[in-house]
Amino acid sequence: MNSATFAAIGIEEDLVAKLADFGINAPSPVQEQTIPLLLAGRDVLAASQTGTGKTLAYLLPLLQTINPEKRVMQKLILAPTQELAMQILREAERYGAHRGIGVMGLIGGAAIKRQIEKLREHPQLVVGTPGRIRELIGLRKVKMHEVTTIVIDEADQMFQLSGAGEVTKIVSSALRTRQLVMLSATIGPETKALAAREMKNPAEVGIDPGVMTAQSLEHHYVVAEERNKIDMLRRVIRHYNPEKAIVFVNATEDIAEVRAKLEHLGLTAAALYGDADKVTRSHVLSKFREGKFRVLVASDVAARGLDIENLSLVVSFDPAFDSEHYVHRAGRTGRMGRKGLSVTLVTEQQTFIMRKFARELDIELTEREMYAGKVLSSDEARASNRNSGGPSRGSNPTPRREDRPVRSDKPQARVSGASPIAGAGRRPATTSDLGNGNGTNQTGNDFTRAQPRSAAPQGSVRSSKVDRERDRKNKGAPKWLKDKAPRGDGQ
Repeated sequence: MNSATFAAIGIEEDLVAKLADFGINAPSPVQEQTIPLLLAGRDVLAASQTGTGKTLAYLLPLLQTINPEKRVMQKLILAPTQELAMQILREAERYGAHRGIGVMGLIGGAAIKRQIEKLREHPQLVVGTPGRIRELIGLRKVKMHEVTTIVIDEADQMFQLSGAGEVTKIVSSALRTRQLVMLSATIGPETKALAAREMKNPAEVGIDPGVMTAQSLEHHYVVAEERNKIDMLRRVIRHYNPEKAIVFVNATEDIAEVRAKLEHLGLTAAALYGDADKVTRSHVLSKFREGKFRVLVASDVAARGLDIENLSLVVSFDPAFDSEHYVHRAGRTGRMGRKGLSVTLVTEQQTFIMRKFARELDIELTEREMYAGKVLSSDEARASNRNSGGPSRGSNPTPRREDRPVRSDKPQARVSGASPIAGAGRRPATTSDLGNGNGTNQTGNDFTRAQPRSAAPQGSVRSSKVDRERDRKNKGAPKWLKDKAPRGDGQ
């Protein structure tokens, strides 16, 4: 149990009182280690699990060392996404307003002319995305010569999205005497290279290298056939019954379909697209925080860095691209010591990805099965199956994984790319799929009713199938996404 106090590590009384107003009475481990170093003016390279309080670890020292009487930009925070930047901005306003500190957000997607006009108010703390900050520096509207501290939050993701070039140019535009702080859940080679090049005798604040996710998190995966994944997603959400949940989908064009099918199955849901405009994304997140809908369907880019209160469940509809993406997905829940659950839906052929993540992250990632309205371990499910004499996974029994020969001729599932959903690249529906004839199959999944064969030429039939597939995929999508040219059209 942490016995330190904010006052003991150097935070001034008014900020301590403000923290107490929001129920924060003791620093987290990363805050306890980082805050004294930043107050002493040290450059810091900090690695800590997502959800451990990294934002306040750098924000409190920044607010405390800003001079409110000096009407120039003194501190700059860079964030990889619009959502994370706005989230940091809200925290800065929450704890800095009583000190008279001017805070401003400069993010891409917003009107640059309006941002230039607001810069005339001379904010002391600016939070922004690298592209927009670099643009305004080039226009000489953001002046870096008085900036004493630059913070790069979610550094690894920053380099993935915008490249090291933008960030390096921003850092180089400030005085060499400035303080540089970099924080991330994972520290990759580009982050280490920038630290070695730009930092002066940096203090490293780290975690156990083998502990990449919060200890309060549980990690499960559920096996389902590709065509049954939507129904399995519904069952998982219904069973755990979270107040809020995020569902991660790998491919942007699949998000609308997953959202529409969840709505059809009675779960209120909305979609968050990484390339939607700022106003749309902000509106969706605001409604999600307010509880206007229960499930947020999003891509990794759209949900990166989000901090949503009372978010107890994260579901990966498609397996994460790699262990680093898994860390950031799982890190949306189980924040600041609260309990959280990360569930991944995989096909039988994708289970090796779960074993790979468990090995690389040194976590217990266990298989669970939905059986008779309960979530059981695979051993418990097999025992129940033997007692009842029925199959353990739906109506299509499959042999146990350890009893099957290992196939090494051709891979059976894509790992790095997007997993197809709801009919893309699967076998056509057969009469056994039609179930009760009311528009659903035996698992409750939606399907398109079989159309009578026409006498049209083969090319025409193929074209109509492509059109129907595109229309089905776009069901429920916003107009701007429907209008985008499909992949493979040479654009």
